[in-house]
Amino acid sequence: MTIASAHNVDPIQLEHRLLEYSNGRSFFALYSSRGYKSAHTEYALLFAWGAQRIFDADDLAAGALDGGWRFGYAGYEMRHRFESLDRGNPALGNWPEALFFEPEVVGTLSWDGTLELTDFVGAEAENTLDILLQFASEPQGTTALDFEPIETQEQYLQAVQNLKEHIQRGDIYEVNYCTAFKAEFRELDTPALFQKMAERTDAPFSAYLKLNHHELLCTSPERYIKKEGPNLISQPIKGTSRRLAHGNERAMEDLRSNEKERAENVMIVDLVRNDLSRLAAKGSVKVSELYGTYAFKNVNQLISTVEAECKPGTTNWDVFKATFPMGSMTGAPKVSAMQLAERYEKTAREVYSGTVGYTTPSGDFDFNVVIRSIAINRELRIATTHVGGAITILSDPQQEYEECLLKAESMFDSAR
Repeated sequence: MTIASAHNVDPIQLEHRLLEYSNGRSFFALYSSRGYKSAHTEYALLFAWGAQRIFDADDLAAGALDGGWRFGYAGYEMRHRFESLDRGNPALGNWPEALFFEPEVVGTLSWDGTLELTDFVGAEAENTLDILLQFASEPQGTTALDFEPIETQEQYLQAVQNLKEHIQRGDIYEVNYCTAFKAEFRELDTPALFQKMAERTDAPFSAYLKLNHHELLCTSPERYIKKEGPNLISQPIKGTSRRLAHGNERAMEDLRSNEKERAENVMIVDLVRNDLSRLAAKGSVKVSELYGTYAFKNVNQLISTVEAECKPGTTNWDVFKATFPMGSMTGAPKVSAMQLAERYEKTAREVYSGTVGYTTPSGDFDFNVVIRSIAINRELRIATTHVGGAITILSDPQQEYEECLLKAESMFDSAR
């Protein structure tokens, strides 16, 4: 193992260089905070490549998440390991339930600009660092994708109306309903496309992930769950509005006071509290922020923060068993909401509504919610993107459809 370091490194320039450097690598992960610093965000950038070992969902259940540096994803379909649920919607991208890798090289960029690179299998850390500090060239490849909807607007509106009838009957209180778009391609410069997506959103949980022929381009503003020692932090998002170039403070206040958006948010907060209570020390679950309103580059979001302390002996897999999938992407009650979403959605969500993240040698982890993303299967030459929103008794189907288009805007614009 060799270690090299540098100082005063610019995070955006390094991000661009890493994306360029990812070309030709089969296993590569880049997690970027895009300059969005918070109390619970440890790194400005975290990246890794090379696979010493590869882990699937069976390996995760056997304890692979507790063994050191791990980079990868757990898809929404991993929910079947925790609950007895119907399955049957067609999978467009052929994504495995989960896939992680133990890296050969790991790099961290701290908020003070300190870059540290660790090569676990060779003596090339210093040389590799010199390569990464070179100036990135401008992307030249194509980023165009012609996305077509999987369902028509009329089908979407009818599905939402049907779900509202289930809510009226008392079957559920809230459900996250998702719709999908698909594009076929011949050539695609995915690092360049991710760069365009990231620049349009500056989302704090952005991630670019390559796992053989699967690639995920994720510009998520949402944290699923983070572990810091015995402490767990979950930050569900429910509530979205367009960020305005002028007068956005009023738009944020309108979002914060909107009855429907607040109802969506508090129901998911209650669900997250209930999930965390399954593994938390007695009396440790707390809501440290409710209805926090945050402005990102293109949208405003209503974010709450729920915290808890793990019982002694809790494993990382135990945390997944208690909390996955995240409540913001299911609804309440969770199992009934997932069953109804499956009935009315037209495709499997696959990696969408799952999570991308990493574990550390100290046993900590940080995982996002896979939203605002494009999923690529290079073998099939298919790109998919999903969007969704919470359906409650107060939902207007047409407004829900327009919110979906707002959420998809950054992906569609980047892929033009």
